[in-house]
Amino acid sequence: MEDCIFCKIVKGEIPSEKVYEDDKCLAFLNINPNNDGTTLLIPKKHYENYFETPDDILKHLSVKTKILGKIIKKIVGAEGMNIIINSETAAGQVIFHTHIHIIPRYKNDGYQHWKPKKYDSEKSAQIAEKIKKELAK
Repeated sequence: MEDCIFCKIVKGEIPSEKVYEDDKCLAFLNINPNNDGTTLLIPKKHYENYFETPDDILKHLSVKTKILGKIIKKIVGAEGMNIIINSETAAGQVIFHTHIHIIPRYKNDGYQHWKPKKYDSEKSAQIAEKIKKELAK
């Protein structure tokens, strides 16, 4: 895609601190990291979001995320990792090219997760049933 910043990084039109590259994907340090070592892993081919990305590419990205996550955790001495994929605007996706955030975490790094809410038991049962029906199709 012409205007996509990640496509421009893949093409070498925009510099990045690359940490891994193969024929299907590219990983580079995030220029606005949560913590040192925060990395983005992207497919080289443009897909708008997770749901548009072919399964074989998602499998490849998943394996590379696991490898990179372990290495990054070791290098920066992180106590944990967040592996995050934001899909679509409501979920916080800002750049519309599939990407995985690999974020080193520490117990007192100041970042917080969202606050969960409680399900009404009747509503949760209804939603679960609808999901199961869709899966059975």
